[in-house]
Amino acid sequence: MTPDWIKLAMTQYYQHLGIFSDWVDAAREQQPLYPTARPGLETQQRVREVLGFCNRPETPLDIQVEQRWERDGLVGEEISYSVGFGPRTRAFVLKPAHASQPLPGIVALHDHGAFKFYGKEKIADGPDVPAAFIVEKRNQIYGGRAFANALAQAGFVVLVPDVFLWGSRKFPFAEMPEPVKQVTAEILEATPPDPSVPFEIAQYNTTAYHHEHWVSKYCNLLGTSLAGIVAYEDRIATNYLLSRDDVMPDRIGCIGLSGGGNRAALLTATHDQIAATVIVGLMCTYEELLDHNMSHTWMFFPFGWARYGDWPDLAACRAPSPMLVQYDVEDELFTAKGMFNADAKLRAHYASVGKPDAYVGQFYSGPHKFDLEMQAQAFAWLKQTLA
Repeated sequence: MTPDWIKLAMTQYYQHLGIFSDWVDAAREQQPLYPTARPGLETQQRVREVLGFCNRPETPLDIQVEQRWERDGLVGEEISYSVGFGPRTRAFVLKPAHASQPLPGIVALHDHGAFKFYGKEKIADGPDVPAAFIVEKRNQIYGGRAFANALAQAGFVVLVPDVFLWGSRKFPFAEMPEPVKQVTAEILEATPPDPSVPFEIAQYNTTAYHHEHWVSKYCNLLGTSLAGIVAYEDRIATNYLLSRDDVMPDRIGCIGLSGGGNRAALLTATHDQIAATVIVGLMCTYEELLDHNMSHTWMFFPFGWARYGDWPDLAACRAPSPMLVQYDVEDELFTAKGMFNADAKLRAHYASVGKPDAYVGQFYSGPHKFDLEMQAQAFAWLKQTLA
């Protein structure tokens, strides 16, 4: 019998797992991890089964227009609707002021960013001037602009919805569990927040980061996942966009960075009318997440999916539906190997269905971002694909 110390010496060592590094091999002995799930109806159905919250009508209820405005060549609306539980969802709708005919539609999906006090406002300007700390966030990762407004100015009707846990759909601070609030108090005492962000917002964002773990446990108890709930709400938002007279229903796309890219992959996998997808800064193989950054949102880890496929398999399950993925080579959230391997998997999936050109992978230097150069390429690709 091989001594334990020899077994450990023969095992790949993971700093995150330490003396439990052999847990990975034990898991692989149970069954294959991340087997290839090929595009098609079988994988699409499996994705829906794993996600949960895919078995009821997905229609926005009691739609109301809260306000309208016109600025910078755009007509804007703030709408609200119910998804069937919790507070009402609020969303911005942006389109060119001169538009006289229906236009292609885009669902623009805000990021995670460990910043849940706001949702849609992170990527879109509404009727009010954005707060200074929102502008600074955009300067860091969005090239200094509200990309949803720029996308509307490029000739699209753009819907920017809040989603479960963000903005109008967030849990009130007072209703979060006391243990989570206590952890937040200790963190903020030890590490004071950025003074440029109002304390109330910094406190909320820190609390909400830890609260996501509690919410994810509740999702599991309720037979779903955070990925499933978010995708459900994004499908409802898409169905609202499809219902508008000023939108061409056969030309609907979606786009997002980071957590927004996560949402774009889930939405594309589960809504048959998404005709073009842009995923930015959220593509990697699961294998290359081992011993790397594990601070990702629970949306990236649907319960049980690793038994059936990899993340690129989920994203590509509706191939040859057109997809653009943009990668930041120095992205601190992923390894370069994981991103290049994901790109290879996506290329293989699209080649396997006879449409290799329907997938485009673009690599950019620099850290996690969706800057002006990337936006220009993404907008051009969307215009060409949905033309």
